[in-house]
Amino acid sequence: METSTRREFLQQTGVGLAVATLGGSWEGTQAATDAVGGLPPHRPLEVPGVHAYPAEHSLHAGETLQLHVSASVPYDLAICRLGPRFDDPAGEEVLAEFLAQSPAPHPIHPGSYIYVHKSLSEAVHSLSVELWIRPWYISETQAILSQYDHPDQCSLALMVNAKGQIVFYLGDGGKYHADGEHISPAKSLHVPQPKGPLNIRWQHLVAVWDGRVKRIYVDGRKIAEWRWEGKVNWSAVPLRWGAAGEAGKASHFLDADVAMPAIYSRALSEEEIRQRFADNGLTVPKDASLLGCWPLQEEKGEHVADVSAHQRHGRIINQGIWMIGGPSFDANVARFGTYDPAQDTKRGHGLRLASDDLYDCRWPVRHTWKIPEDARPGLYVARFRFEYGKTERYQYVTFIVKRSKNRPAAPLLVLAATNTWRAYSSTPFAIPPASRKQVWGTGGITNGPTNPPAYSFYRAHAAGQGTLQLGLRMPWPVASPYVLYGGPTEYSHLARAERPLHVWLEQNGYLYDIISDYDLHKQPDLLRSYRAVVIVGHNEYWSIPMYEGLRQYLQGGGQVINLSGNTIFWRVSFNPEGTIIECRKVDAPGNQIPPQRRGEAWHSQDGRRGGLMRECGYPGWQLIGLESLGWNNPSNPKNFGPFVIEDPDHALFRAPENLKLRKGDRIGEAGVGKTPAVNGHEFDVRVSTLAKLQQQPNPPGGKVPEDPPGIRLLANGIVPWKEGGAAFDYFMRPVKPATDQGGEMIYWERPEGGRVFNAGCIGYAWAMLADPRLQGLLRNVLAHFGIKPQPE
Repeated sequence: METSTRREFLQQTGVGLAVATLGGSWEGTQAATDAVGGLPPHRPLEVPGVHAYPAEHSLHAGETLQLHVSASVPYDLAICRLGPRFDDPAGEEVLAEFLAQSPAPHPIHPGSYIYVHKSLSEAVHSLSVELWIRPWYISETQAILSQYDHPDQCSLALMVNAKGQIVFYLGDGGKYHADGEHISPAKSLHVPQPKGPLNIRWQHLVAVWDGRVKRIYVDGRKIAEWRWEGKVNWSAVPLRWGAAGEAGKASHFLDADVAMPAIYSRALSEEEIRQRFADNGLTVPKDASLLGCWPLQEEKGEHVADVSAHQRHGRIINQGIWMIGGPSFDANVARFGTYDPAQDTKRGHGLRLASDDLYDCRWPVRHTWKIPEDARPGLYVARFRFEYGKTERYQYVTFIVKRSKNRPAAPLLVLAATNTWRAYSSTPFAIPPASRKQVWGTGGITNGPTNPPAYSFYRAHAAGQGTLQLGLRMPWPVASPYVLYGGPTEYSHLARAERPLHVWLEQNGYLYDIISDYDLHKQPDLLRSYRAVVIVGHNEYWSIPMYEGLRQYLQGGGQVINLSGNTIFWRVSFNPEGTIIECRKVDAPGNQIPPQRRGEAWHSQDGRRGGLMRECGYPGWQLIGLESLGWNNPSNPKNFGPFVIEDPDHALFRAPENLKLRKGDRIGEAGVGKTPAVNGHEFDVRVSTLAKLQQQPNPPGGKVPEDPPGIRLLANGIVPWKEGGAAFDYFMRPVKPATDQGGEMIYWERPEGGRVFNAGCIGYAWAMLADPRLQGLLRNVLAHFGIKPQPE
């Protein structure tokens, strides 16, 4: 295991203070903590039930599993290797038990804001607060700026409520006094409503006190004024952008984008305010009265610099979102073009805050288990059994055990689609249903009783902000080996979709190693140790290092067996610590960024274009020959279909096993209109097929590429479109196929090097349970690639 940094250690143990290391100018930016993994005191939120996550989601045999657990009820815990029988809990191999564990609940601490340890202390007789703000949906009063801890230490607060009223409080630093609070008329700020599309827009907000009168200006226009001749004394509490204190803890978190926040020790004039409004947040104010100004130019990381002489540097609590541009930015950039954020002088800088931001639960480690040195690679689970609501329930925490570092590599490597498991992890704090088999949709299941954060790459934040990043130190119950997606079809597309392959390989004597997507991201050259690599299930989310690792492997003569659909579709990146995954989805169904704000699709982790891999310069078809066609209805058995043989004389159908197939034969289904069936729920085709299906002209700047040479079509998939589903052209625009065109099965000897068998659908491993001919085909492919069963 790699040596942990001090920061990682503190996050794992859940105690202590993480110290900023950005140089002497940052000293003093950290507050004393309340023993919650380096957080300043923060409003807690209880999460009833039993929830857990491993410190690392994949470990080598011989390393130690660390489980972070919160439990409001007693539980039994078993560490298990998933057994040699698919969907059979009785076959789970119990390796360790922790019985009769007492409750040990730990809260979570959602909500992002900028924490400034060096709070305001200068004597002031006038004051101005300026920023650009773009509110999202606001359901209750939220803080924009505060040096304020209600009810006992109240100096300054600027807030907004659901009616768009601005609350401006000044006080003597002691107890809250109602005469220090003034509230502007309704709709002073435009605040989007919860129903319908969120119509967000930037607004310039200035709050001024000249020693006698308080005024509020929005977009250069005075909208409220009150007489107030009190005295401002500063309470000894932190300065916060996007939060205010309540009973000693950060609370009242803001759902808004902010840009160019600043505080002055004088009253700006109306003319100065109009000039600042006209500047659109592009120019840092040059003013000797600045008490603090944060241009937010960093665009990554957790620190923000104060450019005033006072060096009130800030720390972003719970991440926030960078790379969204400022009020001057026209985010409607061309889909196909040469836009470069670094060259855009009008882009400006903004930071997105959310009241439900959470990327690390910061729970302590409660259980550890030393993985045996000789443990077999595969999927393992921490299986929690507990009673909630007088009903027995199970919570499965899935993790991967890789081969020991002291053992030689197997001939075959299986890539687990862990990025996709995480992408669909809506409602991570839900109470699991009583049944072990549970249907999870893209929005998850019923959320936990305290309405904890529930967002994923398929579900927006509670206030409507699209989800652009997720934390890995969070529960992911959706990765349970018993989670369904299709209900009556018993179809799955996450961890359970991969299990039939693992079981089949073991039953047939094939030795294999397994890694996670993140393992490949960290170490792209590890593929070189293997004769063949299997991509299985729903491997949709790829990073550039993953892509480059696969490209170099193939160019070096590597061999890929793709039993996945919707493969290499969305681009992701990770922060340096590997604790946050970022994905900026745009221009395809499920997008979290609308096309008119495409300029927000550039990643904060690496500054590069996000969205579809093929539109980021890393098309899947260049490596594995196919691209996404669409999806069917995973709940309708009649919407699934088989493969129809096109090239029955190809060697993969004939040797070493003769599958005795003829052109037009159907394979990969339990029966017409029955499941398991191979073409579902997502499937891929050649780009030439997408071109034939296209029904609109190419979009400006867009062009459908030609098939690379050498691809052979082995079988054509069937999807009964009349039963439902959605098909798309190369530019992800809806099409209506005139036939039952489904995914395509291909074999490709690449001119650039390497060989590929691509079945182009998520359901291949699942359908092997129903059709021995799919199993025979896989045996032939493995043999063709030099992979043989090993005797016991």
